[in-house]
Amino acid sequence: MPRKTQTSTNKISVSADEEIKILRRIVDITCSDLDLTLILKEVVKIMTDITSADSVFIYLFDQTRKNLILMASKTPHKKLLGKIELKTGEGIAGWVAQQNKPVALEANAYRDKRFKYFDVLPEDKYEAILSAPIIYKGRVSGVINVQHKKSHEYEKTLVRLINAIAKQVGGVIEHARLYEETKTKAQQFDSLIKVSQSITSEGYLDEILNLIVVVTAEMLDSKICSILLLDEKARELSIKATQSLSQEYKKNDNLKVESSLLGEVIRTKQPLTVFDVCKEDGYFYRELAQKENLTSMVAVPMMLKGKPIGVICVYTREPHEFSGEEVNILQMVADQAAVAVQNTKLVEEAVKAKEALETRKLIERAKGILMKMNDLSEDAAYRIIHKKSMDTCRSMKEIAESVILMAELQK
Repeated sequence: MPRKTQTSTNKISVSADEEIKILRRIVDITCSDLDLTLILKEVVKIMTDITSADSVFIYLFDQTRKNLILMASKTPHKKLLGKIELKTGEGIAGWVAQQNKPVALEANAYRDKRFKYFDVLPEDKYEAILSAPIIYKGRVSGVINVQHKKSHEYEKTLVRLINAIAKQVGGVIEHARLYEETKTKAQQFDSLIKVSQSITSEGYLDEILNLIVVVTAEMLDSKICSILLLDEKARELSIKATQSLSQEYKKNDNLKVESSLLGEVIRTKQPLTVFDVCKEDGYFYRELAQKENLTSMVAVPMMLKGKPIGVICVYTREPHEFSGEEVNILQMVADQAAVAVQNTKLVEEAVKAKEALETRKLIERAKGILMKMNDLSEDAAYRIIHKKSMDTCRSMKEIAESVILMAELQK
């Protein structure tokens, strides 16, 4: 463990033997399973053991959002992990990321002009901060912040050691992130296969669309995913499938294409992202969104032969900037869903045409029986079947089947 000298300012130093033990622990991390959460947790523990820190934060650089995101902490900030963001150059950690240099502030860190205050994090209570960049292939991929409530003198050897550790763990952190991204993409690919299989399914349209929204919600970790189909004559969008359990959401009124936010997706034939639907003037379901705790939304058109036939929209519970990759994945789902809708409609039309042909054959047969039994004309026989159908509220097919059955019984 580090040794502390009793001075007016606490002083931390690390012996050569302790440094070797620490580096061995770093080697163990590099040989461990590629679980990002466990790796970050172990790095936090090592930093705590080295410095006896009151707080340790690890920020990782998000290539999509181009920001530093708080991903690990010694203190219990589970609800804030993945939520706290720093722009490059913002705050002490942002400055370290921008300059690719460590910073050691031994006292009054919160008075430093680079310091950024978060009302959800008690960082202003810390006197001393040591911040080091996490490096991978020559570029900054994150920042480690070590903080103390009392003034601390960070020796050059300690700063050098922590800087070296930050560089050493950079590679394993990036590999773990790559592994998680690959695993996520594999899961998304499996989900897309399920959507593709629905295209050739013989199920009814409602069943197919419900399968698609459930799979899509799981794939994008969404609170609600919905499919709205376009009524071209009425120029309205109506909800046809959603995995939301809320009956109120399912009973939403139809949306006019010309005056609604989702209608814009139909009009422009382009995806639409909204960071907070509750603050969006054109969003029709704002009160329901507040009640259902819906925040960010992405919506894409379901295109078929260049024409929009509907919209798929996905909502998140927390504010979320949808990446280009997420939008592209949802667009692939939408395109396949459009094919599924078309295929199902073609099947339904074929079934209806077959039933109509069978009904016509039965009526023709029944007419022939009536014409022969009662010496009637074809028109008169047809009028009898039609009148009986109207009087009994039964279909002409059922009346024709009854006529045929009676004729067969009299044989």
